[in-house]
Amino acid sequence: MMTITFLPYTFSLMVTFPNVALGIFLFCVCVITIGVVQALIVGYAFYFPHLLSPQIQCSAHRALCRRQVLRIILRGPVLCLLAAVFSLFFFPASYLLMASVVFLPYVSKAASWCKDRLMGRTEPTAHPVELITLDLHEPLSKERVEAFSDGVYAIVATLLILDICADSVPDPKAVASDFGGSLLAALGARGPRFLAYFGSFATVGLLWFTHHSLFLHVRKATGAMGLLNALSLAFVGGLPLAYQQTSAFARQPRDELERVRLSCAIIFLASIFQVAIWTAALLREAETLRPAVRFGGPEHTFMLAKLALYPCTSLLAFAATCLLSRFSTFIFHLTQIAVPCGFLLLRLLLRLALAGLRGLRGLRGLARPQRGPLGGADANADMQSPLLPAPC
Repeated sequence: MMTITFLPYTFSLMVTFPNVALGIFLFCVCVITIGVVQALIVGYAFYFPHLLSPQIQCSAHRALCRRQVLRIILRGPVLCLLAAVFSLFFFPASYLLMASVVFLPYVSKAASWCKDRLMGRTEPTAHPVELITLDLHEPLSKERVEAFSDGVYAIVATLLILDICADSVPDPKAVASDFGGSLLAALGARGPRFLAYFGSFATVGLLWFTHHSLFLHVRKATGAMGLLNALSLAFVGGLPLAYQQTSAFARQPRDELERVRLSCAIIFLASIFQVAIWTAALLREAETLRPAVRFGGPEHTFMLAKLALYPCTSLLAFAATCLLSRFSTFIFHLTQIAVPCGFLLLRLLLRLALAGLRGLRGLRGLARPQRGPLGGADANADMQSPLLPAPC
């Protein structure tokens, strides 16, 4: 874990000095070290079989499983070793090899899927123990996905708090010289910073709320859901950047249109991947979701409305700035205020809408002719399934 926490520093070195081999070399050394430590953990676990899962512990092909696990673990460090060598004389090959460390498992899975479709599925292996695969539909640990997500949201919120504490405390000399010693006037001049902070923090909190609401109804998390969740968290990590952009409206008004659009794009991508997580779960809803949020469930419509609120509002704000660029700042701040209010009113509005639909259904039922002694059209109508979902 200590080596993993050093990886962001190596990324910063590579971005700042892209033509210097030291950043690439340090990144590769970190990945190789992580791989070696993981290989030692695997070797230790197989040396003491009681630490293994019961399936592998009782298997006659334990050595085969160990070789496969080590091959998966050491594949990335081997590629990074090659990247470190190429960094000495050819930088593009180094960056290509480092990118392949991340995408190779998914590329290999997609290649095997295409091969099965084109050439037919191969015969199953003769070994009774199913080997470890990188299937995107294999279940993940739901608890670990939630813990990792909560950690990212907590770090993003902490960065926002540190930014507002570090940059918004007035200098005593500036207060005395520029504002006549009035601290209130000095804080008032920093009003856009505070507005951007509260809007950004509300965005982080509401995105976490929708994520929490979604995973309350998730029974199992698949690999595809984990990948989409990681992509969502990647853009959640860009929310402090959105705060820094929007807090500079008063100081740099010339670039406010581009800053508003960048902030809207970050919020849209962070939220649309949450919708993608739910969509991936719906494709396997019998395994991944609780009945309440499946198609036709009582909470299905409400969950869709919560997940769609931020993508729709951020997309509308982006489109509005294209038509009314002069009012881009006002549109963005109005969006920041409207979305939290929308979350508060969402369930109330949904209840009212469903009550109205049920009332219309009741009026239609009263308008139908009563069932005759021999049945008739009403008998067939009673057999039809209801068109409206159950009340929330």
